[in-house]
Amino acid sequence: MADAPDRDALLAELSALSATATSADGAVTLSVNTDGVLTRLRLSDAVSRMSPSEIADAVLRTYVEAQRDSAKRTGQLLAPLGTGGYLMDRLRWRVQFEPAPVPVAAPAPPPGPPAADGKVLKDRSSDAPAAEQPARPVADDDWYAGGMRFDKAW
Repeated sequence: MADAPDRDALLAELSALSATATSADGAVTLSVNTDGVLTRLRLSDAVSRMSPSEIADAVLRTYVEAQRDSAKRTGQLLAPLGTGGYLMDRLRWRVQFEPAPVPVAAPAPPPGPPAADGKVLKDRSSDAPAAEQPARPVADDDWYAGGMRFDKAW
């Protein structure tokens, strides 16, 4: 049976672990720690030619790449302790995670013509029947004693 790793040395290696990734076009470079938390982000001048959604997608994909590297390296450090349990399951999930493509938002349709009276929004408060008001304010004890309610609270 192999000796257990030195706890202090393992903790020092985990706290010093940093994974860095760069996007394919070099626009985004970032680093994460052993927990996959972003610790550094650099954007090159190439982002000036990108749309906001392209920048967000490049950052997200580069972030996931760095997290995968961090998870693999953390798993390698923790492997002598065993490969089961919640922590190792989370590391395996981080390695396999694939971000969904960022949908491109369709342009908003032009506003329709105003209503016949010239108002865009119509006051419909008079269309609804008036809500019945209790004869007296309902105390908290009375409210909760009545059991579960399914009516609107507002």
